[in-house]
Amino acid sequence: MSVTTEATVDLDIKHRLLNECLRQQTDFVENARQAMEEAQASANESQGAIEDKFESFREACHIQRDMFAKQLDEAIGKLGILKRIVRNKVNEDISLGSIVKTDAQNYFISVSLGEIEVDGSKYFAISPASPVFQAMAGKTKGDSFTFRDKKIKVLDLF
Repeated sequence: MSVTTEATVDLDIKHRLLNECLRQQTDFVENARQAMEEAQASANESQGAIEDKFESFREACHIQRDMFAKQLDEAIGKLGILKRIVRNKVNEDISLGSIVKTDAQNYFISVSLGEIEVDGSKYFAISPASPVFQAMAGKTKGDSFTFRDKKIKVLDLF
């Protein structure tokens, strides 16, 4: 396979991984927004009812709404990180947006979303804040790093 064809295949994998991460994160944002709105609606419905009986219910709804608001804020932040990844960049070192193939696992440096499968290959979407990323940050193809007392070799990077 020529270098140009290989780069095209690599970028196609990156596009597909990024699209799946964007889809999942957008779903998280919408679910958190909907849950927050439902909690607020429940609190509003208890307005005007017998005050003492429903005050604790209303307070519980507000606490729940605040929890979902925090989740929404975090999900929107992660979505923003995903949108900053340059789709057509072939990374030379391990950094945000890199696809890293090792002799242990494959990684997509983006946000923490867990395992994502593309063309039968599994990739773990991890955050730059994760311990495994901290161990591999700045490495290049052919380098090795140690994580949890295990030496891991970077087989490919793009």
